[in-house]
Amino acid sequence: MELKLLQDNGTLGAGVQASPEVFEREYNEALVHQVVVAYQANARSGNRAQKDREQVKHTTKKPWRQKGTGRARAGMSSSPLWRGGGRIFPNSPEENFSQKVNKKMYRAGMRSILSQLAREGRLNVVDQFNLDAPKTKVLADKVKAMGLDSVLIIVDQVSENLYLASRNLHKVAVCEPQHADPLALVQYKKVLVSKAAIAKIEELLK
Repeated sequence: MELKLLQDNGTLGAGVQASPEVFEREYNEALVHQVVVAYQANARSGNRAQKDREQVKHTTKKPWRQKGTGRARAGMSSSPLWRGGGRIFPNSPEENFSQKVNKKMYRAGMRSILSQLAREGRLNVVDQFNLDAPKTKVLADKVKAMGLDSVLIIVDQVSENLYLASRNLHKVAVCEPQHADPLALVQYKKVLVSKAAIAKIEELLK
């Protein structure tokens, strides 16, 4: 499998050999969907809470007599049928949203995403990606010169300059191979991977 090498001026150079076991797999849409949804679900904090009819502060006095008013029977204003009443099935902070995806499925999903990105021309390789100063403008100008708008940069080791420069660019993200997630790979328009990071990705997903 050959991945195109992206130069600093935005032109594509000679190809870089990559493992076909990782970057040339068939696209499994159902598996990718399951992996991405599970990743999003596992990121939920589950801190929302609602009150049931026992927890809302309402009087327990009967609103009106049982018969003779012409209105429907009502026992107390904390009823879920009333405005401001308690919920029948309230959300709880202890609610668990996590979904289990085993390692074999996760790795297969990641290989499928990377392979599809390579086929679509959204994944390119760079020799290395470093900055001389921790300046956001320097990184923004470098990304713009390469013809990139929305990009995920995967490097072997994130330097302090690169980390500090990328924090305030909402369309640019930087990470190491072990921290690359399926949602980020799908979300960004382009993915840049350094040569050293390619070897690590192949080792992690083999």
